[in-house]
Amino acid sequence: MNVFLIGGTGLLGLQAAKELIRRGHHVEADALPPLPVGAEIPEELVLNLRDSNKRTDEEWKKALKGVDCFIFAAGIDERVECPPPVAYYYDKYNVAPLRRILPIAKEMGVKKAVVLGSYFSMLHHPEHGYDAKLPKGLLERNPYIKKRIEQEEVLASFADESFDCAVLELPYIFGTQPGRQPVWTVLIEQIEGMDKLPFTMYPKGGTAMVTVGQVGQAIAGAAEKLGNEFKGFHAWPIGMVNYTWKQFLRVVYEARGMGPNRKIVGVPAFVMKMGMGKVIKDYKKRGIEGGLDPKYLPYIMNLNLFIDDSYAKALGVEEADIDEAIADSVHVSVACHEGKAQLLGMKGENPEE
Repeated sequence: MNVFLIGGTGLLGLQAAKELIRRGHHVEADALPPLPVGAEIPEELVLNLRDSNKRTDEEWKKALKGVDCFIFAAGIDERVECPPPVAYYYDKYNVAPLRRILPIAKEMGVKKAVVLGSYFSMLHHPEHGYDAKLPKGLLERNPYIKKRIEQEEVLASFADESFDCAVLELPYIFGTQPGRQPVWTVLIEQIEGMDKLPFTMYPKGGTAMVTVGQVGQAIAGAAEKLGNEFKGFHAWPIGMVNYTWKQFLRVVYEARGMGPNRKIVGVPAFVMKMGMGKVIKDYKKRGIEGGLDPKYLPYIMNLNLFIDDSYAKALGVEEADIDEAIADSVHVSVACHEGKAQLLGMKGENPEE
């Protein structure tokens, strides 16, 4: 199978490329420069260090000729802060590329596509039951989730008898890549401020999670099984382990060398919401807007946002040691936070650069 992938040096895109190559597929990828120092790029990967958004239509036609599967492993997530309206940037980097590329892909005979999305999209899908547990206004008040749903709708609009496609709704992901800063540095900064207290205050909910390697397996599995076992459009929530925040933080504290018995106090949503005034003032002062409404986020964080592992296992995802992956992420995040490691941040941290 010939695969073209956007995001070839990212944490997830590179893992997908490695897994696909390991399975005998040919992979070409676009990726934004620079190359992370120490990045383990397979010799077989045809890598183009360039901005995919700057390809002309003719360049896209040439790139996608003979391709069987297109994979979109790029875009920006809810942690990215931008000048308002932030929805403009989520559309520009997460949705608009699909509107532009997918018609060309179908014209050139590409038969299937895999897009990396977010498990926050589950909050909008009634079959998962989460929407009934949240205040109204989910999409109106959370631009990130609204655009992730739109991303799915755009992809679904291209599905037909000759084109099969899927969004992988990904939860929190653990594991590291040489040369790249984990997104969990932000968590270390948040909880460090409570180290002198006899306990840590955190929301009562929990989350699904996967390792980087498991995401690579899910992407490769989807690429292989679409058009065969699975036809049309699919939105698959991908998770292998479900932890409450208390369970998760105990692993984090042990990885920080503070032992597994740190007291974690669950904070209800209304209490967390009271503390969000500082976040709102900070946003206003810096002239930026977040993808998730700070007044709405406490209700999301207090959900047990869990995923049945049957979706992932149907794609061939295997068991892995999530605690080890969390510890790896924490060790590198601490080093970054303490200035002991200078690594590339996640793509899109300043989307206008």
